[in-house]
Amino acid sequence: MFQGRQNFFSALPPVTKNLIIINFLVWLATIVLPKFGINLVEYLGLHYLTAKDFNAVQLVTYMFMHDPGSIGHVFFNMFSVFMFGRTLEMVWGSKRFLTYYMITGFGAGLVQELTWYISLHNEIAQAVSAYGWEQTRMILNGIITIGASGAVFGILLAFGMLFPNLPLYIMFIPIPIKAKYFVIFYGAVELFFGISNFSGDNIAHFAHLGGMLFGYIVIKYWRKKGIGNGQYF
Repeated sequence: MFQGRQNFFSALPPVTKNLIIINFLVWLATIVLPKFGINLVEYLGLHYLTAKDFNAVQLVTYMFMHDPGSIGHVFFNMFSVFMFGRTLEMVWGSKRFLTYYMITGFGAGLVQELTWYISLHNEIAQAVSAYGWEQTRMILNGIITIGASGAVFGILLAFGMLFPNLPLYIMFIPIPIKAKYFVIFYGAVELFFGISNFSGDNIAHFAHLGGMLFGYIVIKYWRKKGIGNGQYF
């Protein structure tokens, strides 16, 4: 039984496998290290551009961070990488897949920064007037985004574009759904929830859409250059 599991895991493409390993290891670190006074989420999570602890490197590191209080966050993101990422890596090759993953995750972070700017601009101006610039920058430290979801949504977009008519069987839905319709539906849901801005919803919907947007741009560029395989809608 152990040998079978080992063969199964080792059969995964290298980037897909290492992304899953790294994300789970970092998630475990976010649980263990606070006991030693080290909060990785505060250091590596994506802060707002003018927050005191913002660092440009966080546009990369945030996508490897997940909620230390919930295994579901990292599990479902990495399950999506496992389900769809391995196929993309086998089609594109490891280098191109990693490039795509990082670009979509980085792009999602940029879109999240823009979303914060638009939604918080007035509140920040009021805070500066009331508390001063430095105190406002400290307050802004409390706004942090973490997670690989932006890159994951980029992966879903790519899968739908490369294999638009491939039927997907979704839990609790008794009929297969073509990949392209699944992606369109998922994107529409994220847009709806992002615009609606439901109370108590702490999900970065526009970051998810940002991952899809940057993924679409990258794939269209590659297609124009004659790079990559598969179908496109």
